Amino acid sequence: MGEREVYCQSCGMPMAEAKEEDWGTNADGSRSTEYCSFCYKDGKFTEPNITLQEMIEKSAKGWSDYDPDVSYEKALAVCQEMLPKLSRWKK
Repeated sequence: MGEREVYCQSCGMPMAEAKEEDWGTNADGSRSTEYCSFCYKDGKFTEPNITLQEMIEKSAKGWSDYDPDVSYEKALAVCQEMLPKLSRWKK
């Protein structure tokens, strides 16, 4: 069985090979074990009012801009499936 995939529980960014500074920070300055530095800083979400749909679109755009082999449409489909299952968005 392969290594468990680890994702930011807000935006879905892969975190398995992330450097320490890629993880967000808790209020006490320690590193978050759930969220990336783009989503979480000093114990708070960097965009507390972003909606799930806005995060899906933002994450899809970031992924497709970062990886030329992934179209926005493909990234959007994956994000629409994945993000609602992450801890920030589960209800």
